[in-house]
Amino acid sequence: MSQDRIPGPVRQTYGADDLSQAASFAGGFINFGDWSGIRTTDPTTEDRVRSQQNLYRRVLRAFPGPAESLRLGEVGCGRGLGAALALCEFRFAAVTGVDIHPDQIERARAVNARALATFPDRLGYTLGSADDLPFADASLDGLYSVEAAQHFRELTGFAHEAARVLRPGGRLVVTTFFSAEGPDVAERLSILLGSFANGLDVAHPLAGFTADLGAAGFAEVTTESIGPDVWPGLDRYLEGTVPPGHWTRNFLPAWRDGLLDYYLLTATRR
Repeated sequence: MSQDRIPGPVRQTYGADDLSQAASFAGGFINFGDWSGIRTTDPTTEDRVRSQQNLYRRVLRAFPGPAESLRLGEVGCGRGLGAALALCEFRFAAVTGVDIHPDQIERARAVNARALATFPDRLGYTLGSADDLPFADASLDGLYSVEAAQHFRELTGFAHEAARVLRPGGRLVVTTFFSAEGPDVAERLSILLGSFANGLDVAHPLAGFTADLGAAGFAEVTTESIGPDVWPGLDRYLEGTVPPGHWTRNFLPAWRDGLLDYYLLTATRR
């Protein structure tokens, strides 16, 4: 895949900068975490990692059983730890992690070398983008994405590609943060949050994505706000991790002000 297809901020952040090494993520996984059931009075690095694993578990539990019969793809797999968790813990028939950045695919294959050697026909990592997935038509039972869709330049292509690669009855599960509606929301987010200011994150309203899914051939689209399980716990961890006044501390007030929220979305291919 040509590097020209990778947006500049994404190329830098997940290439030379290797975001997974930032202290706020505690290494490996790259998501804000599901903090439900985790103490947040004085969260540790182990608590942070568990929150990120739990976000994957929340997504993966949204697929109907039996897991052993489902072939899944992950869009925006990063270092691939979530795909390995999906295979080893949930015992899906096969899981293929897809990422647009070749550095991330190289890292995923290195970090998960033992799992790849143990399950050579059931776990894989490959290049691809949300609007150009490396799967045949109707070849997957499920497709999921964990905190990656906020980086996609647009979501219409993703909706149509998801519909193409899923069999009828297949399920799409997406979790990330979506913006509120409104003419000044994107500007206000850019003022508060550096990732929106530099173009790494894009302000996607949830309603626009659900409309795209319906037009692409999905039914039974459900959305659940899980912000209360994400933002307070994340901010409590950041309090002891990033310097005072760091822009990442503004995710919590942005949520409280109604500018964005974190959602779990599911949809079924008609």
